[in-house]
Amino acid sequence: MVRRLLPITLLTAMLCALSAQPAFAQSFPSQTVRIVVPYPAGGSTDVLARSLARELSATWGQPVLVENIAGADSTIGASRVANASPDGHTLLVTIDPTVIGNRFLFKKLPYDPDKSLAPITMLARSGSFVFVHPSVPANNLRDLVEMARRSPGKIAYGSVGRGTPAHLVLETMGKREGVSFLHVPYKGVAPLITAVVAGEVSVSVASPAATGAMVRAGKVKAIAITSPTRAGLFPNVPSTADSGYPYVISWIWFGLFAPGGTSAQLVERINRDATAILKRPEFTAKYITAFSLDLVASTPAEFAEAIRADVANIGEMVKAAGVQPE
Repeated sequence: MVRRLLPITLLTAMLCALSAQPAFAQSFPSQTVRIVVPYPAGGSTDVLARSLARELSATWGQPVLVENIAGADSTIGASRVANASPDGHTLLVTIDPTVIGNRFLFKKLPYDPDKSLAPITMLARSGSFVFVHPSVPANNLRDLVEMARRSPGKIAYGSVGRGTPAHLVLETMGKREGVSFLHVPYKGVAPLITAVVAGEVSVSVASPAATGAMVRAGKVKAIAITSPTRAGLFPNVPSTADSGYPYVISWIWFGLFAPGGTSAQLVERINRDATAILKRPEFTAKYITAFSLDLVASTPAEFAEAIRADVANIGEMVKAAGVQPE
């Protein structure tokens, strides 16, 4: 009798466990939700996270708080989320280097970028502007490459360090086109843009959010955007694909993650609520378009696939730039 009852008991337990997962997702959240931003307060990542948190709090009927845990190129904050309980009450809003670039820059990370974080949705993204000082005669990428060909190693470009978009884009182009540029690193995006405006360096690469106002004011000249298509807010700036350099793709994106091991049902629940907010016209206009970003609001599967594609692309660029992990 006991032997006959044992399989029935085990089956009942398994069915109860499976049925509890969707129920848990439906009852979420049961307490305060914390969104970790692995960068200082006040930046675009922080602004987007806080605006999303306010709306999620209203949707969920629970406080949703943003906690800035900055340092070590976002690895401290990302590690905090990676080690949190996978119950959806600790989330991460970050940008692409956390799961893309850092794996190529560091020999050892305190989290596994592929397993420790569960992609929920890519919130928004954009390409980066390749921009020059107005006095630079290059009006497109071909002009810039020809300038470098005529003056090997003398066309100076600024970056915010190794493995950053400017470094990867210019070094990849240099290797593929058989030319060389002079690399000048700066400590931060603001000093970098100031250097281009002042003519200290001829060219750099940065997001439209950081440089759009300077482009509109004529203080710098955008000669390309590092994406397959043109940006909606800057239709006159050709994409790198339009320019004949389709291999130069460098996305800047913002993503929402849960700790690795979070159930698929809970990830889907959070995705559904977050993307509904992102797609509200007033939210898109105020927090996405206003920052020169394109709305994405992807599914978890689409986000995971985009990450895989970025890893392959950036891996090739890192190789071309000769970046070694430290």
